[in-house]
Amino acid sequence: MAIVLVMYTVIAGFLIRVPRIPIVHESVRNQFFHVSMWFTMMILLTTSLVYSIRFLSKQKTAYDLIASEFARMGIVFGLLGLVTGSIWARFTWGGWWVNDPKLNGAAICMLIYLAYLILRNSMEDEIQRARISAVYNIFAWATLLPLLYILPRLTDSLHPGSGGNPGFNIYDLDNNLRLVFYPSIIAWTLLGLWIIQIRIRFKNIKRNFEDSFSS
Repeated sequence: MAIVLVMYTVIAGFLIRVPRIPIVHESVRNQFFHVSMWFTMMILLTTSLVYSIRFLSKQKTAYDLIASEFARMGIVFGLLGLVTGSIWARFTWGGWWVNDPKLNGAAICMLIYLAYLILRNSMEDEIQRARISAVYNIFAWATLLPLLYILPRLTDSLHPGSGGNPGFNIYDLDNNLRLVFYPSIIAWTLLGLWIIQIRIRFKNIKRNFEDSFSS
């Protein structure tokens, strides 16, 4: 299902007829990738937050594994969002990276979450790693809201919906774009969940094999 929706997003995203919008023009198709991937990132990182809280409450290492895998995949989609956003900026704002508060905030968020991965790899004790990672994950998620949604609205930003600029409503009202945009969010989210499921299964099999081998 995930692969089918992704293929639909890619093919329809390039073939569908889009409205003629000043400055944006044909690059509006990038919302099927850039914007949808950021939606997916938020869904995955929020799920990671939930499982970190559940670990601190129940102290089950399975929750820590789920939280870490959701965070890893959320970071992947966040980095893809930065790349696709940079490409979009090149064709609409004239540069691969401009001094925009939302762009800078997104980069800072990714650095914070990359530090989460480094933190996990720096500890060998499983319980200690799980506890510290869970607490860090909560604070990392808390930085997403001010850096991505609050500060850009309070300052001048080139991003739609920030700094007084209109949001994507004028694009979403186009029925052709709706036919691809909303399924694209589902497509990237399902793809991320599918990869996460595979990684969790692999790590559980690896752990069971190591436990049986050591005993």
